[in-house]
Amino acid sequence: MDNNIINAYSSLSLAFLGDAVFSLMVREYLLSNSDMHTAKLHKLSAGAVNAGAQSRAIKKIIPLLNETELEVFKRGRNAHPKHTPKNQSEADYRYATGLEALFGYLYLEKNDARLKELFNFIIENSEVPYFDSLQE
Repeated sequence: MDNNIINAYSSLSLAFLGDAVFSLMVREYLLSNSDMHTAKLHKLSAGAVNAGAQSRAIKKIIPLLNETELEVFKRGRNAHPKHTPKNQSEADYRYATGLEALFGYLYLEKNDARLKELFNFIIENSEVPYFDSLQE
């Protein structure tokens, strides 16, 4: 992939991809760290892959981002989607879109090590009770 990914795709396109990347990482984490029925796994996944949880997650990792990653996040956060989810605040939705744009960008850059580093930091510093309980 061309090194100019930041400008090749819109922030919302990066977020579209990043949503799937983040969701897959959460599902893989839950599956490999628990022995639950799929219905429970789905419920736990939904608890982590929503605007509120993603907004809290990006706020944890902002200090870790380099200049380029911060630019990608800000472009995603400042994008103007045509809708806001019913049960989420607009601020949370914007921050979540920034996180998703960042994960989409890192995926397209094939920077798996950085994706894992940021995701692991989110998990290790999560305020989500079920992530905490899986680590014990």
